Amino acid sequence: MDRRQFLTTTAGLALGSLTVAAPAIAQAKTKVRVGYLHTVAVDGQIWTGMDRGSFEKQGLDLELRQFNTGLEIFQALIGGSLDVLATGAVLSNFPARGQGKVFLINDIEVATAQLWVRGDHGIKSFEDLKGKRIATATGTTAHVFLDTALRANKVDPKEVELVNQTMPAAVTAFISGAVPAVALWVPFNVTVRDKVPGAVKLADASAYYPKAAIIGGWAAANDYYEPNKETLAKLIRGWADANDYIIANSTEAMDKLQKGHYSQTPLADINESFKAQKMFTSKDWKRMYSDGTVTNWLQQSTDFFMANAGIKDSTPASKYFDSSLYLKTIV
Repeated sequence: MDRRQFLTTTAGLALGSLTVAAPAIAQAKTKVRVGYLHTVAVDGQIWTGMDRGSFEKQGLDLELRQFNTGLEIFQALIGGSLDVLATGAVLSNFPARGQGKVFLINDIEVATAQLWVRGDHGIKSFEDLKGKRIATATGTTAHVFLDTALRANKVDPKEVELVNQTMPAAVTAFISGAVPAVALWVPFNVTVRDKVPGAVKLADASAYYPKAAIIGGWAAANDYYEPNKETLAKLIRGWADANDYIIANSTEAMDKLQKGHYSQTPLADINESFKAQKMFTSKDWKRMYSDGTVTNWLQQSTDFFMANAGIKDSTPASKYFDSSLYLKTIV
């Protein structure tokens, strides 16, 4: 091979290698740090989307981090270790304090919050709860539900003693008999049912729907939201694919979810958790974003959280919830 042939061949190989490398550069994924709760109502769409490649197809690489409560997730978001989060009713709390921007709703937690009591402690009705201790994680979905349930049954929340614990600790306290009642969220009901055969579910949140709907969803860090709307739009599209798949193929979706991510929980309990929430297609959500339904539901929970915290000048849901990104993205 003479010098001219060598240069021509070398140049061709170089161009060829650039041609091969180009797609790899184009396929670089955008990393998004996501905090979540490991309950079907919160991470059902996340894991379904991960398994289906819904987020990957949008060019996203979700870096997932599990938490025990929504309070812990928001603390991480505020601290700068997360870009976005998915949670339950706490979605209506911190953003109202100016911490986080809500942009996507997962579902309505129709019956995920439940109140369980011990008959062997003499608790058979709401009236019997007066003066008694109730364990729960305050400031969460369970707490919002408990306050609503007590008032609806003519019991002033001040007439009971709230024991604020992490949910695992609250359930353990109930099982051991340290407290006669616990306000929890699924799937902790499975542990209570199995460990305390005589335990009775006094009520769940479905009794107060839709007047007191509790909704969960996604929020982004304040400094992340504005400059990353394109990334968040991709997240919404990936979520929509997973969400609509679950609704259209719920039996198959729950089976895959149980096998892949809830192996320690029987399929029957996963199905029960799924039925405890109310999901809507991405197109149906679009209508409820537009007509103010979602904003009103968020505000209901915000009113509770702000009153409970003694905060008067809070940010209304109409300000901390931005529906425009979803409405532009889902066509």
